Amino acid sequence: MLKNLPSEELKRMTYQEQVKLFELAKDRSIELLDILNLNGYTIDDLVYQNSETREWRGGPPRELNDFGRPPNSIPIVSFFTGCGGMDLGFEAAGFNHVAAFEFDERFCKTLRRNRPQWNVVGPPTSSGDISDVEGTIATLKTIIQDPFDGVFIGGPPCQPFSVAASQRFTKQGSNYKRIGFEHDINGCLLLDYVEIIERFKPMCFVIENVPGLRDLDGGMQLRSTIARLEQCGYEIEDPIVINAAHFGVPQFRERLFVVGTRNGRQFRFPQGSGKLIGCGSVLLRGMGYALNSETRAHKLNSVIRYCRLEYGQRDYLGRVDRLDPCIPSKTVIAGGSRGGGRSHLHPEVPRTLTVRECARLQTFPDDYVFVGPTARQFTQVGNAVPPLLAAQLAFSMAESVFGVCSDTPTTNPKMSVSAVSAYHQRSLV
Repeated sequence: MLKNLPSEELKRMTYQEQVKLFELAKDRSIELLDILNLNGYTIDDLVYQNSETREWRGGPPRELNDFGRPPNSIPIVSFFTGCGGMDLGFEAAGFNHVAAFEFDERFCKTLRRNRPQWNVVGPPTSSGDISDVEGTIATLKTIIQDPFDGVFIGGPPCQPFSVAASQRFTKQGSNYKRIGFEHDINGCLLLDYVEIIERFKPMCFVIENVPGLRDLDGGMQLRSTIARLEQCGYEIEDPIVINAAHFGVPQFRERLFVVGTRNGRQFRFPQGSGKLIGCGSVLLRGMGYALNSETRAHKLNSVIRYCRLEYGQRDYLGRVDRLDPCIPSKTVIAGGSRGGGRSHLHPEVPRTLTVRECARLQTFPDDYVFVGPTARQFTQVGNAVPPLLAAQLAFSMAESVFGVCSDTPTTNPKMSVSAVSAYHQRSLV
C-alpha cells in the first residue's frame, strides 16, 4: 500500500525499498516524481546501489568573504561580463568596479539583481554589444579617461575555439563548430575586444578563453593577436593554461589567460596549490533556503540506470558522470546556444546537479542569484570564470602590476608547474 506520510517523518530509503518502489511505478505506469510524492519522498531521498562509501574530509574551499581585502581604488571595466564571475573575484580583491558590458538581457538582470550599484551597460537601456566597436568606444568615452589607468577584463565567447563544442561533429560536417576566427560573429569578438584595448590603452588587460584558442592553427592566430598588442606598447606574459582545481576550486576546469601591462611592471601569475578540494566539500552540505535549487524532473528509466553507477562512472546513454566526492568535479558546462547542457550526477543522489550545486562548484556565494529560465541559468554558471580563481589573479595583479602590497594571498604551498607557459606545457589533469 502506498504511504501518504510527509517526507520529514521518513528516513531516507534503502536501496532495496527503492527498487520495490521503482517496480511498483513500472507496473502502474506512474511517473517517478509522482510515485515518490505519493509515498512521501522526494528525489533527494533516492540512493545509489553503492552509496556513502566515500567521504570528503578535507574541509570546504575558501570563500570570497575570507579574503577581507580593503578597497585598493584600482578601476576595472569588464566586457562579455556574463553573470559576473570574474568581476566578483576582482571585487573581492578590492578593485573598483566601473562598468560591465553584457549584451544578453537575462544576464544583465542577474548582474543588476545581485549588484545594483554596478554600472551594467546592456539591455534594456543599451546594447552592450562589443561587436559594435564604435558604439562601445562612444559609451566608454563617457565613463573613463583615455588612456585608462585601470584594468580591462574580458572573455570573448569561446565556442569557435572550444574542443568540447567540436567533439559533437566532424570537421567535414556543416555543424562543425571549432572554426575559431572564421566564425562570422564570435570569432571576431576577440579582435573587437583587442581594438577597444588599443583605443583606450588600459594599464593592464586580461583576455580569458578556452585552451583551444591557444592551439587553433598551431597558435598562429593567437601569436598574431599578441604581436598586435605588443606593437601598442604592451608587455605580455606568455599565455598560460590554468586549472582552477590548483587554486582551491572544487572542479577541474582549464582556462587560458593572456595578461598585458604597459607601465613597465611585469604581471606575475599566482602560484597554484598541491592540494585539491573534493567536490563533496560543497555538494554534501545542506542547501537550506538557497535559490536556484530546483531539481530536474527525471524519468524513471534514467534514474534506474544512474543508481547502478559507481563513483566516477559514466552513464553513456545519458552522457553524464557520477561525481566522486573526494576529488574535484568534472568541468561545469554551459550547454549549447539555447542553454540546458547536461550537468553531472550528484555523488550521493542519483540525479543531475541543480543550478545552485553547479554554482557552488564554481565558487559563487549561495546568496548570488541567477535570473531567467533554468536552462539559461545553467548557461550563465557554466560560462563563468570561478570567482575564487579570479580573486587570486586579481590579488597578484594588484601587487605585481600596481604595487599594492598585500598579505592576503593565493593558495599554498606553491607549485611552479601551474605557471608554466601554455606554449610549452599544458596544466595538469
